[in-house]
Amino acid sequence: MRLAMKKLPYLFVLLLVSFLTFNCSSNTDDLDEVEQEETPTTPEEDTDPEDEKEPEEDKEPEEDYDNGELNPNLAPSENFDLSTWNLSVPINNGNGTALNISVATLNNGYKDGVYFYTAEDGGMVFKCPNKGFKTSANTSYTRVELREMLRGTNTGIPTQGVTKNNWVFGTAPEEDIKAAYGYDGEMTATLAVNHVTTTGKNSHIGRVIVGQIHANDDEPVRIYYRKLPNNELGSIYFAHEPTDGNGSEQWHELIGSRSNSASNPSDGIALNEKFSYKIHVEGDALTVTISREGKDDVSKTVDMKNSGFNVGGQYMYFKAGVYNQNNSGEDNDYVQATFYALEKSHTML
Repeated sequence: MRLAMKKLPYLFVLLLVSFLTFNCSSNTDDLDEVEQEETPTTPEEDTDPEDEKEPEEDKEPEEDYDNGELNPNLAPSENFDLSTWNLSVPINNGNGTALNISVATLNNGYKDGVYFYTAEDGGMVFKCPNKGFKTSANTSYTRVELREMLRGTNTGIPTQGVTKNNWVFGTAPEEDIKAAYGYDGEMTATLAVNHVTTTGKNSHIGRVIVGQIHANDDEPVRIYYRKLPNNELGSIYFAHEPTDGNGSEQWHELIGSRSNSASNPSDGIALNEKFSYKIHVEGDALTVTISREGKDDVSKTVDMKNSGFNVGGQYMYFKAGVYNQNNSGEDNDYVQATFYALEKSHTML
């Protein structure tokens, strides 16, 4: 009995130590859970590297066309001053003749993907097939051509006659000079002929008129570009047509020959090669000049004193574009030129 009583304190101590050890272990687990809840870890971003946005490439600066350069995104009238021009295209106007695009329509962003449009380099393209509607029954050839309209959009002024829509030579009678828009004049153009006809009569192949002065019934000047199929280069010449009515046209060769069998001109102009022409009239003197980069100008002056344009009632207007001189070739054969500059001026009272 006494031995059992001696063992009781020892058993009590063992039980107490076990109890305390168990409680300490439980409290430690709880403490870890609390710490994890109070100090949560920051999860990594769930991002797929291939889903990340690629850095933007360096973009080319947009082209600035405010410095006078031609903009390929604009209509011809937005690159060139066409405020005093209208346009003829070989489309049926409903009456069996060519469609006339008025000054107002032309300057309201007009373009046609076939005949008249802006090239990829900003140039103004004129394209005209052999077959198409013509400006009148008296005309033998098709054209896509600008006609000077000095009245602009003032349709109250007559288009024909000695009016404010047209001009006269400085040697015209004084009353005509006063009645006209102005007198004398100059037109300059920079262009490249892109294509000429290769089918048809030998006398028709390869020729196109790219600028002229038109009078009542005659043309004081018509500038031709011509390249024959077997030649690499083309020629430049012009015609002067007096008013005597007997067909006595005067022909003036500037570069190469206008012959139907001309050999390749040694100093000729290739297709797609840029060149400039200038038509200058002062009194009875008509001068045509051809200019090319790196080459001397070629020029010719004609005395028009006896040509009949210095009398009363004769009126003038410039024309520019392509006037196809082939009506015998295949229907879809064509001429085309791209203009890069076109300017004109007149002397005013």
